[in-house]
Amino acid sequence: MTGGETPARWRPHSPARYHLAEGARWHEGRLLHVDLLRGDLFRSDVRSASWPDHVLSLGVPLGAVAPVAAGADDWIAAAGDGIALVGAGGLTWLDRPERGTGRAMRMNDGACDPSGRFWAGSMEVRAAAGAGSLYRTGPDGVVERVLDGLTVPNGPAFSLDGRSMYLADSAHGTISRHAVAPATGRLLGSEPFAALAAHEGRPDGMTVDDDGNLWVALWGSGRVRCYSPGGDVVRDLAVPTLHPSSVAFGHGVMAVTTARHRLEHPDGLAGAILLRPTAVSAPPTAPFGPISVAWRTPPAGTRTPR
Repeated sequence: MTGGETPARWRPHSPARYHLAEGARWHEGRLLHVDLLRGDLFRSDVRSASWPDHVLSLGVPLGAVAPVAAGADDWIAAAGDGIALVGAGGLTWLDRPERGTGRAMRMNDGACDPSGRFWAGSMEVRAAAGAGSLYRTGPDGVVERVLDGLTVPNGPAFSLDGRSMYLADSAHGTISRHAVAPATGRLLGSEPFAALAAHEGRPDGMTVDDDGNLWVALWGSGRVRCYSPGGDVVRDLAVPTLHPSSVAFGHGVMAVTTARHRLEHPDGLAGAILLRPTAVSAPPTAPFGPISVAWRTPPAGTRTPR
């Protein structure tokens, strides 16, 4: 047992059920998550049983967001076929690298490293092998492809010092660890970190706790697993629904998003945001930036989120 875990039971945060809840992040004392295929962002106060606040709707799939350091309620988003800034000023695309590729592509999971760079993966909508990529967006807003040949990239998650990046390829049941140069974001090499058999589930959303351990939601198995930095399994928790999709820590609770997606007969907790008391803690989500605030004056053709 790690971090003083208790045997307490899971409970749903509210009656809300989502089709494909993902991207759990802690920001300013509240829990963020997306309903990925519906393009919605929500924010929850886990200290109450109130329904989550609906923050925005993009009208395209929304894989993940990170707060922009330069402004309140401004976000960088892995959305549709690219990377966008969204907030009170509307939606501005930084780049749409998967547009016009001849494949039906969308962005998937993403997160910022401790230096403020936003990393996000893409995938083909039917998970065509090797069609996906990993993109890095610098604080200047420039988007670069840094890895390709991925199928269903999830994560990434970063070590506390930003020198290691964990990246899952859910379709293959693998997690790799990449060395990162903190000053530049350059990838310096990679190594296998974990490989899961089919019956163990598929690694989905991940986070690193304050002790440097990696927590992974295991899609399809109803479990959340904790790995030490050395790759040893130090905790394995059952979740009371089949598709846990991401995990976050804050206010003395572990929060796990779940999904109804691809369940012919979803149980009553499928799609819930599940909470469990814990002594484990983790840093809040790292913000993106700095970046010029000029984007908040939307140029012609930008769209204000609903």
